[in-house]
Amino acid sequence: MLSCESLTQTYLSGGKPLTVLKDITLTVPAGEALAVVGPSGSGKSTLLGLLAGLDRPSAGVVYLDGQRMADLSEDERAKLRGEKVGFVFQTFQLIPTLTALENVQVPLELRGESSAGRAQDLLARVGLADRLDHYPSQLSGGEQQRVALARAFSNRPKILFADEPTGNLDASTGGTVIDLMMELNRESGTTLILVTHDPELANRARRTIRLHDGAIISDSDA
Repeated sequence: MLSCESLTQTYLSGGKPLTVLKDITLTVPAGEALAVVGPSGSGKSTLLGLLAGLDRPSAGVVYLDGQRMADLSEDERAKLRGEKVGFVFQTFQLIPTLTALENVQVPLELRGESSAGRAQDLLARVGLADRLDHYPSQLSGGEQQRVALARAFSNRPKILFADEPTGNLDASTGGTVIDLMMELNRESGTTLILVTHDPELANRARRTIRLHDGAIISDSDA
């Protein structure tokens, strides 16, 4: 489903090169639930962005669903993400002027699909059937993250990238979001790539890689 070879990312910092990722080689089979853990500054979010095709690496290659990302134009990469990728972020990133239902409909409408029925079903699945017409400002943090999760699954992604999805939630609410994410993974076969500091979320993944100073120092199955 997803792989990278010799992935390296270097930025200029104060006029000097700063290497954030070093020679990362990784294969993630379809349906895998993979947690990426490590201390702050270890390169977790940078790796996520490169694997998702949001950024281009300084060196190395990324293959997503058999396609070499470097061979695609920006428009082609955006199209690939729209068709096959979902995202969940720590900050929810809902559109504040749209209701919960409208936020979940957005990816489907971008694909030209009739969206209301599926969006309603997904919001019901995450326990928000009675919040369809509420705006993000009218929802709690946990409810906003559940809307974000429903939105991420609305286009039936083959792979879901989640960057600290429980980072802004209390333990109980975070546990609910984890349960929903793993349930959707099992039922849909969606591959999960989860960047997290949350030990409960990492323990629920079937595989964990640990980064330190931009390199993989361990790769283990649950």
